[in-house]
Amino acid sequence: MKRNELTENIFRKKSFLCVGLDPDIRKLPACLQGSDGRRVADFCKAIVDATAPYAVAFKPNTAFFESLGAPGWEALAEVVAHIRANHPDQFIIADAKRGDIGNTAALYARTFFETLDVDAVTLNPYMGEDSVRPFLDHKGKWSVILALTSNPSATDFETVADAKGMALYERVLRRSRHWGSPVDTMYVVGATRADSLDGVRAIVPRHFLLVPGVGAQGGSLEEVAAHGMIDECGLLVNSSRAIIYASAGEDFAAAAAAAAADMAARMAPLLPARPHLRLP
Repeated sequence: MKRNELTENIFRKKSFLCVGLDPDIRKLPACLQGSDGRRVADFCKAIVDATAPYAVAFKPNTAFFESLGAPGWEALAEVVAHIRANHPDQFIIADAKRGDIGNTAALYARTFFETLDVDAVTLNPYMGEDSVRPFLDHKGKWSVILALTSNPSATDFETVADAKGMALYERVLRRSRHWGSPVDTMYVVGATRADSLDGVRAIVPRHFLLVPGVGAQGGSLEEVAAHGMIDECGLLVNSSRAIIYASAGEDFAAAAAAAAADMAARMAPLLPARPHLRLP
């Protein structure tokens, strides 16, 4: 999906919501029947169908599928195919956090962009450009690079400053912004780090940011928008548990739809006036 298509969807739906698909087999509603892989696929497809009117993106976390072995991979492929067939306007992010080099990175890129046919994949840039370049070589696809994450121990490395006072995440942003461009590269910046978004925007003023941490992790949607919004929005705010586990009963899909609708309603007034779309 091109950047202008994503932006068009955001302003058409008046939402920049990304729904995270984290199907923990131990938390699925009891009403779902069948094997673990079947239950995961059916749960995710029901969530997708219920929340698609309010979302512009879905982010399946591959760990929740991989934990089931081959049936989990089959479920993931089924969910992605379901989104493509029934909700073609949705941007699909594989939350895989891959971070290898050489042939291994190239095969990871083929896995997600050719075999699964997602739009984007999250990447760990610790090994440098070699760990991202094979993904950027797939035209029309996106690399979503970890920059400043929302977990507490992110301070172990990401915020540590060098002798010149530059934090590691700032160095990642400054270096990697030249690997690709705002039409094929995004950055992960956690909602619990909203106070750092002004500094992030000073380095990457046009890139989209994928922002987890709103909802169950306590991040503020309004603060994220205040510090990270640009004229083309430039934000995908992810919510996972607060939406997909809004109910453990037979009404789980309806409850997820209500939670997504509420989030989208909060997003609408935060959007700027519809921009002139500049980037392809």
